[in-house]
Amino acid sequence: MKNKTILVTGGTGYIGSWVTKGLLEKGYTVRLTVRNKAQKDKYKHLLDIEKSTNGKLEFWQADLLSEGAFDQAMEGCSAVIHMASPFTLRFKNARKELIEPALNGTRNVLNAATKSATVKKVVLTSSVAAVHGDNIDMKELGITEFTEEHFNYSSNASHQPYSYSKVLAEKEAWKIAQNQNQWKLVVINPSFVMGPSLTETSNSESLNFMKEMLSGKYFFGAPNLMFGFVDVRDVAKAHILALENDSAQGRHILAERTISVYEFSKIIKKIYGNKYKLPMMQSPKFILYTVGWAFNLTNKFITRNVGHDIRLNTTKSKEKLGLTYMSLEQTVKDMIDQIEKNKTL
Repeated sequence: MKNKTILVTGGTGYIGSWVTKGLLEKGYTVRLTVRNKAQKDKYKHLLDIEKSTNGKLEFWQADLLSEGAFDQAMEGCSAVIHMASPFTLRFKNARKELIEPALNGTRNVLNAATKSATVKKVVLTSSVAAVHGDNIDMKELGITEFTEEHFNYSSNASHQPYSYSKVLAEKEAWKIAQNQNQWKLVVINPSFVMGPSLTETSNSESLNFMKEMLSGKYFFGAPNLMFGFVDVRDVAKAHILALENDSAQGRHILAERTISVYEFSKIIKKIYGNKYKLPMMQSPKFILYTVGWAFNLTNKFITRNVGHDIRLNTTKSKEKLGLTYMSLEQTVKDMIDQIEKNKTL
């Protein structure tokens, strides 16, 4: 990257802060787009990081949903890392809160990249949710693992709307990329991201999940629900590797391993013993149909996800990006140690 000015959307968030930190440490000029520059509490932690690096921070005000809002900020940048997209499991209107922001935000940012005279690469943060929707998808497809060739077909606006927003946004990105020849698109598809936060004000679903686990929400039983897990610092590294590697192309699934919620709790127990009210057992599936509402689980979700194994092929992230994964045990320890230090449980 001869021109070391990079536009980053979502750069003040949970993953984005680590990406921004990594870019600053490498001496990049990072243009962060924020909705309101006056809200300095949202990015103070990054200003503190900037002081100890050779990089430079610039702040540009831009609304993800406003057409043309990114045009001016994009000029003079050699690349864009587009991470800004809603990630919440607590919503009232999925279309307005998840689907439309993800889709329209992707359109606005990538169209601005095309209009610019300088952008040569776009790194898009997608998700493994764009690869598969329900865990049963693997069985229905008759495959033994998900790869970058697979796209989520089972999610919709009423069932797994977050996953639906991610696959719609990524497909739109590929469509826009194919209709221009100025920049190259590289996509990162992380599984469930865990690990320490760079800001105490983060309200990410990852931190919420860990706090629920430690506070005893699953004490009487954890669902046999399997996820891929990956460290937030590895996700940040993957973005920077994708940015700097000229041969990087296509999609990249990220996961250190796939395990169930109950198996995840056993990692915590191995490190911290009986310090927390961790699950006593793995809940039988039939019980979840009666108590699933307490965990915001619909009967359809339980049927199609609980008790179904998944496997994620991460070969490409290792061989093509050169990513080496931090162990999930280290991720868990660093995350909980931070929660204890900050007394945010």
